[in-house]
Amino acid sequence: MKSIITASLLAVSSYSFASSLNDLNFITEIYPPFNYEEQGRLTGIAIDVLESASEAVNDPVKRESVQLQPWARGYAAALETPNTVLFSMTRTEARDNLFKWVGPIVESRVVLWAPKAKGIKISTPSDLNNYRVGVVREDIGEQLLRNLAVNPNALRPSASPEMVARQLDANRIDLWAYGDNVGVFIMREQNIDPSLYEIVYVLHESQTYFAFHNSTNDQYVEKLQNGINLIKESGKLDEIIAGYR
Repeated sequence: MKSIITASLLAVSSYSFASSLNDLNFITEIYPPFNYEEQGRLTGIAIDVLESASEAVNDPVKRESVQLQPWARGYAAALETPNTVLFSMTRTEARDNLFKWVGPIVESRVVLWAPKAKGIKISTPSDLNNYRVGVVREDIGEQLLRNLAVNPNALRPSASPEMVARQLDANRIDLWAYGDNVGVFIMREQNIDPSLYEIVYVLHESQTYFAFHNSTNDQYVEKLQNGINLIKESGKLDEIIAGYR
């Protein structure tokens, strides 16, 4: 362990005259408990990880510099605009070559929520063609369902997860494709009782990352990755995650 930490510290010193992480444009969305607003201030697991990891490499990025955008807009920026970083993004095979990745931050599970009262049973993705499935536009849930060849007419895209949660509560959709922990958080935020809903299908199990525009200089990518390695080795990453449970 000592040799690993020593190597990491040497890597930190090699970055001292490199370009600053503050040259990058960091974008996030409302995706609690990973990233969200509380009393007008950005917070969450990924926000805390960004601050701690950047501080670990002596190049602090403050949460106040992070832009909050709807997911579809941020996703387009990360694809099209150099030196843009979007987080926290679920890494999938379809996305793998589109970005440069730093992480992982934390484990993530994309599921289908349904009202318990409806007794919906999903055995295969083709079963979803018989239902109205709420998704956030360009979110991992929508992308997974497209890749699984679910009929596009079954999908009900919205701009935000809050909108989809309200549609589910109002019986305007039958299912909601979204993160499991995040879904519970948003339901509570919208005064919806999560105990009335159940997970009926798991679409994907993965981990979340910082996704860099593909043309980003590797120095930036390696620098933040080194910071995450340092806070993982020190136990700080586990401490951050535990603080949101």
